[in-house]
Amino acid sequence: MISRRGPILAGALLVLSSSGVSAQTGFRTFECADGAQFIVAFYRADPNAHIQIDGKSVELRKRIAIGGQRYSASGVDLRINKLGAVRIKHARRPWATCREVKQ
Repeated sequence: MISRRGPILAGALLVLSSSGVSAQTGFRTFECADGAQFIVAFYRADPNAHIQIDGKSVELRKRIAIGGQRYSASGVDLRINKLGAVRIKHARRPWATCREVKQ
């Protein structure tokens, strides 16, 4: 059985081992049309996206995509097109368009 703490632990180790956190990571917060909110972390050394949504953390594997980026795993599908538009599908909900929330 795979532990759910694996992606969190891997991300924490990567952050702790890097000399400059801001140079190694990119955190983005999003708000969607269906009311969902989530945070995505991108690490330079890792092609996957690490997302926190609905109170759980999921490591989304990078998939082949035409015209942008696609990440998916565990019923969560995240798509970012070339223009930067973000869409997410999760928890058996329909696709929702999301916008980045500036902190």
